[in-house]
This record gives sequence, C-alpha cells and structure tokens, in this order.
Amino acid sequence: MTTHPRWPYDELDTAAHRPTPFHQFVLKVHGRCNLDCSYCYLYQGPDHSWRDRPARTPDTTMLRTAHRIAEHVRAHRLDRIRIELHGGEPLLTGPDPVLAYARAVRQAVPADCDVTATVQSNGTRLTAAALERLAAAGIRVGLSLDGGRAGHNARRVDRAGRPAWPAARAAAQRLTARPETYAGILCTIDLGADPLDVYRSLLELGPPGVDFLLPHANWAHPPPGLAPVSPGRHRPRATPYGDWLAAVFDAWWDENRLRTRVRLFQEIAALLLGAPSGAEAVGLSPLAAVVVETDGSIDQVDSLRSAYAGASRTGLDVFRHSFDEALRHPGVAARQLGERGLADECRGCPVGRVCGGGNYVHRYAPGSGFLHPSVYCADLERLIRHVAHRLNRTARGSA
Repeated sequence: MTTHPRWPYDELDTAAHRPTPFHQFVLKVHGRCNLDCSYCYLYQGPDHSWRDRPARTPDTTMLRTAHRIAEHVRAHRLDRIRIELHGGEPLLTGPDPVLAYARAVRQAVPADCDVTATVQSNGTRLTAAALERLAAAGIRVGLSLDGGRAGHNARRVDRAGRPAWPAARAAAQRLTARPETYAGILCTIDLGADPLDVYRSLLELGPPGVDFLLPHANWAHPPPGLAPVSPGRHRPRATPYGDWLAAVFDAWWDENRLRTRVRLFQEIAALLLGAPSGAEAVGLSPLAAVVVETDGSIDQVDSLRSAYAGASRTGLDVFRHSFDEALRHPGVAARQLGERGLADECRGCPVGRVCGGGNYVHRYAPGSGFLHPSVYCADLERLIRHVAHRLNRTARGSA
C-alpha cells in the first residue's frame, strides 16, 4: 500500500475545487524500453511498478481509454485535445501499436474535436518505413536526446552497453527531411557538458524546437552539483543549472535563432510580459495532463515516480472510473490551484508568479510532501532575472 505525504493528500480539501478538464492525455504504448540510461527516473528510480504492468497496452485497454477520452471531451465540450504516445519506448515493436492507439482515439471522439498526436521516442527504432507510416497518419515525432553529438549521449546505451547515438542520429536526419512530422527534441541538462556546444549541436539536427529539462530531483535527493540542504528558499546558493541555461539563453537570443523554439525560454519571456504559462516547468496555469498506463491505470504524470514509489498512483483506472473522477484526486487538484498551491516562500517571492514554484515534482521532501519551493529554486530565480534583464535591455534599446 502506498503511503502518501501530508500535503496534498491529508491536508488539501478538494470539495470547493473547480477543476480544469484534461486537454493532454499521455498514453503509454509500451511499458519497457530498449535503452538502459543511467539517469532514467522510470527504470532506475524508486518506483518499480512497471514490472507488474503489461509490456504492451492490450487492444481492449486502448479502446476503453479512447472511450473514456471521448466521454471527457463530450462532458466538457472540448474542441481540441493532445495525445502523447509514450513508453518506455513506444516504437519498441514498430509503429503498429502507436498507429492503433491514435486511430482508436480519433475514431472515438466527436468529429468536431481536433486531436493532435505526438509520439516521443529515443529514435533507435524510427526506421524510414516507420516514419513514413507515422507521417501518413498525421502523427508527429519528438526525440529524446542529451545533445547533438556522441559524447553528449554517452549515458544513453542499451542493455549490452552499446551506444544509442548512431541510430538516434539517423532518426534525427530522417526527421530533418520531414519537418512537418518533426515535433522537436527533449534534452535533459548535464552539467558536465558545455551548454553552448550542446545547444549548437542540437540546432545542427534541425529541430523546430528544443525543450531543456532539469534532471528530476528533490530535497531528499538533490541533483548533481547541488549540496543537500533543508527545504526552503536558500540565498545565497550556487546556481549551476541557472548559469548553464543563462548561457544558452544568450546564444539563442543574440544569434537571432528565435525561429527555433526553446520552450523554457519562451515560457519565461511570455510570463514576464504578462501572458499565461503553457508548461509545467514554470508559471501558475493549471496542469491539464493525465497518464494512462499499459494496464489502464489512470495516473498522475509519471515523473512523480522520481519522488517515491507510488507517488503517481491515483487508484483509478479506465475500466471503472472516468477522467472527471481523476480531476478530484488531491494530487491532481494540487497542481491546478495556481498561487494557492504554493509554499509561503513562493507566494512572497518577487519572481514567484513567473517561477510558479518550479516543476511540482522538484518540490518534494519526505514526510511533508510537495508544499515547498523547488530544489532548483535559486537556479530558476537566476534564469528568470537574467531573462528579465535581457528583455529590459532590448526594450530600452528599441525605445
């Protein structure tokens, strides 16, 4: 039985919560992966529940999930949704399961609801034939890489220790030739890699966008480069991740490469200018994403598994429960509260509305739960202030 921390599970009253319906459905196609990345929170982390779930989502589960998504779309009169086809490695046995899942959802939802479908892959199984079929079905492909060179991806190896880079590079080259199908690149930050080399090497792969991700960490298990301290807004504190990202921001800004989206930078700039956020990494907009596992379990985002075993579980599944029931779950409600869901230090912080407390997963501390600043608090403030300074300089220069 999972033991949840006090907040939000024991201390958050959801009775008066007015939920935001789900618009993004992360659908697990495969529960296994052909890589053995040393930093993977899913397979190297504290939660091993993947071992007890089906390796591949059965057809009956796909159809039931599609029915539940359609039910949610009709109940809330949604005119567009996103489905993210994930794993493990969703292309582990080829494109057929991905195509079947997307087809099931599109056939189930009302005709006036637009379904954007993306598959997130490590690229090693993205053959030319597979890409052709995905493109024909209108499914975009995102790649997960640690940079655009072999040295950047040294941690991404298969279970025999063989590098994934040659196949991943070939996948990127195929996608470069199909820009309408290229969704972009997710890149987890490695402090040991030069930020400018990583950034420029990724641009060489021709993505329409790049999303830099902070390694999943928390107050009990801080990320590489940050010393353990008690939860809070510590100042002064080293900001290696903020420094890394600030260096990339300057290159992105100064080299006039804004046509290549860098999601984190665009989100921060938009928030500083008063726009709402659209990503969970920063800002206060309600999270509207939910996960369906290979056994049909309805879960919170699976990055929560980096905190403790069972952290993502809701106890719900598509066979017995609707997605509206998941909206009432304390863990889901806590991520839709905006400023009311932040720690006192965050609500009093001068950049709190932009930072938004950082990624919810990074706020965790054993026992007390998620009502803390991010373990990356100082890094996020460093980056946000840097972006604000650059925006201000640009505004003054054009005045």
